[in-house]
Amino acid sequence: MEQNSREKEIASLVSKVISDYDGGKNIDTTDIYNKPDRNEVIDIINNLFFVVYPGYFKDRTYKTYNPKNEIAVMIEDIFYHLNKQVFLALDFCKLRGSMSEAEREKESYRICSAFIEKIPVIREYAETDLLATFDGDPAAGSFDEIILAYPGLIAITTYRLAHELYLLNVPVIPRLMTEVAHSKTGIDIHPGATIGKFFFIDHGTGIVVGETSVIGDNVKIYQGVTIGALSTRGGQKLAGKKRHPTIEDNVVIYAGASILGGETVIGKNSVIGGNTFITSSVPSDTRVSIKNPEMEYYSAGNKHVKEEIKQGDEWFYII
Repeated sequence: MEQNSREKEIASLVSKVISDYDGGKNIDTTDIYNKPDRNEVIDIINNLFFVVYPGYFKDRTYKTYNPKNEIAVMIEDIFYHLNKQVFLALDFCKLRGSMSEAEREKESYRICSAFIEKIPVIREYAETDLLATFDGDPAAGSFDEIILAYPGLIAITTYRLAHELYLLNVPVIPRLMTEVAHSKTGIDIHPGATIGKFFFIDHGTGIVVGETSVIGDNVKIYQGVTIGALSTRGGQKLAGKKRHPTIEDNVVIYAGASILGGETVIGKNSVIGGNTFITSSVPSDTRVSIKNPEMEYYSAGNKHVKEEIKQGDEWFYII
C-alpha cells in the first residue's frame, strides 16, 4: 500500500515538471536532435588539436605506419562532423535570416571548406604562440612541456580555431569552443577578439578578453587580467559596437590589471603594472602602476609598523 502511494506521489511530481514545459518559456524546447551537440564539439576540438600539434594529441586506440595518412583521415573526419554541427548551428543565425535545408547544406559545406583551408594559417600563429611562451617563461623546460601542459597555450589555440569559425559567421559553435577551453583553463577569450602573433599568457586563471578586443603582436598577459567593457548596461543595443580596449604591440600586462572601454588604447611598448584599473588610453612607451603601495604589519605585541614598498623595475614582476 505504501509502495503504491509513493509511486502515485512520484508520478504526480513528474507530471507537474513535465507540464511546466508548456509554459511558453524560451528554455522550454525539447528538440534535442536539431541543435549543436556540445560533446561532439569537444571531440572536434580534440581532433583539431591533433592536427595542429601532430604527435601530441594522438588517438592511441589504433595504429598506423604513416602518420600523414592518419592526419589525412583525421581531417576528413573533422570535416564530416564539423559540417554536421555547422549545418545545425546555421538554423540559429540571425545574420543570415531564414535558410532552407538545401541552403544550409550548401553553406555549411562552404564554411567547412574555408575553415580547413585556414588550418595552415592557424598553425603558423600557434607556432608563434609556442615560441612566445617558451621565451617568456623561464620555468618552461621544453616545447613539449608547453604543448602538453600549459593552460595558456590550450586556451589560445582553441581561440585561434574558434576565431576562424567566428569570422565565417558561424553561430553558437565558436563560443562553445572557447567556453570548453574556459572551463578547462579558467581563461575566457571571446572568439570574436582579434589577437596578433606571439601571444603569451602566463598562469592564466581569471583572464578575460572581450569580444571586440584588439590585441597586437608580442603581447604578454598574466593571471587575473580583464580586457573588458566599461559598461554593458545597454545590453543588446551594444551588439556589434567596439566595447573593449585595443592593446598595441609589445605590451606587458601584469596580474590583476583591469583595462576597460572600447575607446581605451594601450600604446605600444607599454607596461601595465599589477592591480591597476585603467579606463582611458595610455601613450606608447609608458609604465603604469599604483602609486605608493604600502604594507602594514602587526606584531604579536600589536605594535603597528608601516613599510612603504619601493617602486623600481622589479616591482612590475611581482606575481
